[in-house]
Amino acid sequence: MTPTLLFRTGLLACVLLATLPPLAAQTFRERLQDRREASRQPAARAPTLPAGARAIRDVAYGDDPRQRFDVYLPAQPKNAPILLFVHGGGWANGNKDNPGVVENKAAYWLPKGYILVSTNYRLRPDTAPLDQARDIARALATVQKRAPEWNGDASRVLLMGHSAGAHLAALVGASSTLWREAGATKPRGVVSLDSGALDVPQTMQRPPLPGVYQRAFGKDRNDWIAASPYHQLTRDAVPMLFVCSSRRKDACPQGRAMAEKAKTLSVAMDVLPEDLSHGEVNRTLGLPSAYTEAVDAFVQRQLK
Repeated sequence: MTPTLLFRTGLLACVLLATLPPLAAQTFRERLQDRREASRQPAARAPTLPAGARAIRDVAYGDDPRQRFDVYLPAQPKNAPILLFVHGGGWANGNKDNPGVVENKAAYWLPKGYILVSTNYRLRPDTAPLDQARDIARALATVQKRAPEWNGDASRVLLMGHSAGAHLAALVGASSTLWREAGATKPRGVVSLDSGALDVPQTMQRPPLPGVYQRAFGKDRNDWIAASPYHQLTRDAVPMLFVCSSRRKDACPQGRAMAEKAKTLSVAMDVLPEDLSHGEVNRTLGLPSAYTEAVDAFVQRQLK
C-alpha cells in the first residue's frame, strides 16, 4: 500500500469515527486493528516457548507451499493430546506464526503435556472457504498419522481456530464428510474463537465487513450453504465451544443458534461470551484468566 493510499485510508477512518456513537466507534476501532493484525506478514521471530519445548516447522500435508504446519512439542511428550490450531485472516491473509497465534497458547498448554500444532491453508482469491476447510481436514489426517512420531495420541486431537480459522474448524467439526474424505478419524471437539460465519447465508445478508465476506464467499447461495457449519451440522458433529465477543452483534447469536440446533441432534455444544475484542479473544487465550480456565475445562473434558 502506497503512503498516499495509507494517508487517505487513515483520513477516511478518522472521518467515519467522528460520526459514530462512542460504542460503535469503539467497535470500529477494534475491527480496524484486527484487520491490520490479520494482514500482517509472518512473525519476524519464532515464538518464545516454555523451557524444554521445541518446534518442528513446516511439516507438509499437501503439495502446495501453504499446506504446511508447525508442531510445538512439550519437554517430554508422552501419549500427548493434540491441539490443532487454525489462524484467522479473513480467508485471504494470516499465517501460522503471526503474533498472537502461538505464544500464549504454547505457554499454557505445553507445560500441561499437550502438543500444539499451528497450520496454514491455501488462501483467497485462489481457494474458496470450502476447499480451505478441506485443507484443514487434510492437516488433521496428517497430524493423526504422524502423531506417534511426536509421542502424541492420534485418538485425542481437538481443533481450535480464530475468526476465519474458527469458521473452518467448525465446518470440519460439523461435516463428517470433510474429515472422512481426507482420511482422518473423528476429532474430539472444536473450540471456535469468535466466528461470525457459522451461518453463512445469514451472515451474507448483512456482513460485518462486506468486502471481506463477499470476496471470501462470493454470491452463490449454494456455496454459502456448503460452507456453512450451521447448515452442514449432523448427528456426526463433534462437541464444540463457541467463544464469542460480547462486543459484537453477530458472533454470540450464531453460536447460540448452533448450540440449539445441535441439541436437537444430541450433540453437546456450549457458548462462552467474553467481554473482549475480536482480536483479544485470540491473543489473550492462555494468559491467566477465568476465560483461559473455562476453555481449558472444555478441552480437558473432550481430551480426557
